[in-house]
Amino acid sequence: MEEGQHPTLKMNLTTESAQLVKTLLDKQRHPVSPDSPPSEMKTITWVAIRDFTVEKGKRQIEEYIQTWELQPCWLHSLDFLCSTEEEHHTFYHYRARFSTKTWRKPIQGTASVYFVVYIPKVRPQTLPVEVHFAVESNRLMHTPGRTRFREGWLVDVIDSKTLLRKAVNL
Repeated sequence: MEEGQHPTLKMNLTTESAQLVKTLLDKQRHPVSPDSPPSEMKTITWVAIRDFTVEKGKRQIEEYIQTWELQPCWLHSLDFLCSTEEEHHTFYHYRARFSTKTWRKPIQGTASVYFVVYIPKVRPQTLPVEVHFAVESNRLMHTPGRTRFREGWLVDVIDSKTLLRKAVNL
């Protein structure tokens, strides 16, 4: 088992998805008082726990991505990856892949953003689901409504991959 991987995860998750689950479980074990979200952050109203389905989760993540201030050249696809279960929690994993295209460079590369929809089994079913995300190759967990998504994060991932590809081909 990889260092830092939660021992009860049964699936071979991406590093980012596994880190999101680990951070959420740690947060449940060692809660901190929540900050009030900044009012100027764009977000959506997430579905109640009792009404959640994989498809509703996908639609809502799409809706949330539309609140990001991205240039129109960015294209993305969103896929449901899997669900994982813990004793009192269920996690639904999604991946959004982003790329840009121009007439000079049809596809420059991709950058992924990993989402986890967190469903605690011991909370009232009328509360909304919790959603968190991490950008590929980053460990920092973001929360919709508390983090302003930066287009530069996607650019940095694609640039890093391009540099690595060039270094390996030397």
